[in-house]
Amino acid sequence: MILCFTGEVKKVKSLRDPTSKMSKSDANPLSRIELTDTPEDVQKKLRKAVTDFTSAVTFDPETRPGVSNMINIHSALTGLSPLQVCEQTKGLETAQYKNILADLVNEKLAPIRDEILRLQAEKGYIEGILHTGAKKARTIAEKNYDKIKEIVGFS
Repeated sequence: MILCFTGEVKKVKSLRDPTSKMSKSDANPLSRIELTDTPEDVQKKLRKAVTDFTSAVTFDPETRPGVSNMINIHSALTGLSPLQVCEQTKGLETAQYKNILADLVNEKLAPIRDEILRLQAEKGYIEGILHTGAKKARTIAEKNYDKIKEIVGFS
């Protein structure tokens, strides 16, 4: 299963510093959403995401980068424009919107998270794929090695 970002978001920003991009190398785990985060972790991270003191959900990346980042995430996951997201969430406060966004993120990540956890639990399956792939690669490499030895004159 592939998670498709249908919106026009170029970079997802950090949840803790919406002026920088979201990165797995950030020391603060609250700055990012990981594919294997539990629903509770996603809820917590979005609840603690940096916003401002204006309670309305509006899109203005210059003056409201935190809320705009969350709207961009919503837009990327649904294909709605930021304006459409704001229309959908009219009348909500940012705290309420964070909960709605967490539910959406969890809904979209659930199948991916489940598949990752399944594969992590089935070590034999992954090892079998790796073994089969290594065998195929070895066969190809041996043929190439023999050809190269012949061309160079080492045969």
